[in-house]
Amino acid sequence: MELEQSLPELTKRGLGLAAISYDSPAILKSFADRRGITFPLLSDPESKIIRAFGLLNETVPKGPFFGIPYPGTFVLDGQGAVVATYFEDDYAERYTAADILVKQFGAAAGAAHATIEAKHLTLGLSAGSAVAHSGQRVVLTVDVELKPGLHVYAPGVEGYIPVDLAVQGSADLAVHPAVYPASKMMHLAAIDETVPVYTDSFRVLREVTIGKKVKPGELVVEGGFRYQACDEKKCYIPETVPLKWTLRVEAHDMERAPAEIRHK
Repeated sequence: MELEQSLPELTKRGLGLAAISYDSPAILKSFADRRGITFPLLSDPESKIIRAFGLLNETVPKGPFFGIPYPGTFVLDGQGAVVATYFEDDYAERYTAADILVKQFGAAAGAAHATIEAKHLTLGLSAGSAVAHSGQRVVLTVDVELKPGLHVYAPGVEGYIPVDLAVQGSADLAVHPAVYPASKMMHLAAIDETVPVYTDSFRVLREVTIGKKVKPGELVVEGGFRYQACDEKKCYIPETVPLKWTLRVEAHDMERAPAEIRHK
């Protein structure tokens, strides 16, 4: 269903989409009709393709659910070569298409949350999606726009405070490492130093995984953006800007296929 929601953005970028599972054509048609799925759902009822790709989840006990793959996504180029993979070890956790669009293709995050005016910069907060389900990864983004003539320090700098996007984890939220863009080297003539910096505008990403036991409702994600801004003459006192994203957690679709076509 999340893939279907992301289909317009995928199509706009010239990307095709297909999903494959161990379900029979009858089960897939029942689901597609009920949920309005329009992209191809491919049936691999004996998990032959799943096995050929080395994706069979053998931790699943023998029974009607044996045959499922480790959940994930292959991204292919126009010649069919795999250019990226997004996989999880736990069948109940998975990347979303919105997450991949932001990380892999630089798409704008689909759900804007806030614009914050700080002393030296403007922060635009957004998330891959405003709606999430337990087990899903959601990418949180911070788009930073510096005021003219200022720079901030990138991770790896020595002697100065680098930018840091912190997000508070909890039992309901697993936080993954922040992803910072490539920096540029700037020579500071006043002190004769060359340091890694960001100027103008840049984006920082941080993914979170929604806990498996999170109940439907509002989930507030809090954090902070720390930086030290400088101009050609001086460095200013380091600042930490409080951040907040509000996600809506919805329950999974637990309705099974009609009994006569279910896995035996």
